[in-house]
Order: sequence, then structure tokens, then C-alpha cells
Amino acid sequence: MKKFMLFVGGLIALIVLLANLGPMVLLGLGVWLLYIVFKRFVKSESTAGKIGWVIVGLLLIGIVLSNIYAVLGLAAAYALYVIFKSWKNDDNDPVVHVIKGDDPFTNFEREWAELNH
Repeated sequence: MKKFMLFVGGLIALIVLLANLGPMVLLGLGVWLLYIVFKRFVKSESTAGKIGWVIVGLLLIGIVLSNIYAVLGLAAAYALYVIFKSWKNDDNDPVVHVIKGDDPFTNFEREWAELNH
């Protein structure tokens, strides 16, 4: 049942990630361009150049803020990563814990678990 719930959660996270892929690209592009505009603003020496870069920066801030819901896609990507790691960890956990003792039933279960791995 746990694997099924992980699969359903992963499927939902994948759908949310794919639905927000376009806005995620625009958000990343907008932040990158905003960084470039800031660097140009700092290097500009004239007042008209600084005003021009501020106007371009404000337009880019509008683009970035209009795609801010792409953070849901980033959260879905992180959830997909966590689900994948949880899925991988379940495969490595032994079904039967090894208990050292002379009980014949415990020894049988330990040997059976070693045969199945």
C-alpha cells in the first residue's frame, strides 16, 4: 500500500511539474535577465542610462512576479525527489531483522531472508 501511495504522489507531483514547466523557464529567464540588468545598472555612469536600466528592470520584475506561481513547480520537483529517495530506501530495507540466537525459527527466517535477497 505504501508503494502505491508513493506512486500516486509521484504521479501527481510529475503532473504539477510538467504543468508548471513553462512558467518555471520564464521565471528562471526573468531572474537571470534581472541579474544582468542589475549589473548593467551598476556599471552605468550616466543618469539617463541608469533610468533606462531601472525601467527595463521594472518590466522584468513584472515578468518575474507574473510567473511566481512557478514556485509550485519547484515544490513539485522537490516532492518528486523526496518520493524517489523514499522509494529507493524501501528496496534496501530488509524484511526480517537479523537477530542472533539459537532459536530455530529465528534462524530459519534469517536464512530465508538471505536466500530471497
